[in-house]
Amino acid sequence: MIIRRMNDDEIEIVRTQRVECYEDYKDLVSEDHWNALKGTLSSENDLKPGVEIFVAEISAGIVGSVVLFPGKMEAYEWSAHVPDYPEIRMLAVDQEWRGKGIGKSLMQHCIEMSAKQGYSAVGLHTAEFMKNALSLYRKMNFQLVPELDFEPANDGIIVKGLKYFIPQTKNI
Repeated sequence: MIIRRMNDDEIEIVRTQRVECYEDYKDLVSEDHWNALKGTLSSENDLKPGVEIFVAEISAGIVGSVVLFPGKMEAYEWSAHVPDYPEIRMLAVDQEWRGKGIGKSLMQHCIEMSAKQGYSAVGLHTAEFMKNALSLYRKMNFQLVPELDFEPANDGIIVKGLKYFIPQTKNI
């Protein structure tokens, strides 16, 4: 598996794959919530300057992707909160490749990139109904930060804020 920056000509492949991956949740939310989520997954928000899209490639095919928003940038269209740390968004792994460590590898790559850029933390948001993702984040030591929770669609679904604190190395 290779994790690399997405090439510009791969954006439609990535966005299509994202929507397909998130369709697992379609029946767990209202139609309005699903339409909002689907719109977010295919919006132009991920092409802002400084935003990086990473893909996992196996045998010359994209099997997953993730978006890393830099610190001090609005990562969500519906929130005015601008964190001073990077925000991971839209982790997606093709159904055929789930359970093989691809999501974890993409997440770890984002953490490493954030550490190299000097950040002390990286954040993300996810809904309770995304059980596999939430389980992965907790296993990777992301901590719930309730003050970052929000309700984007006013439908009772709370999107939970999580944060990973990057261990700081001391030069002796």
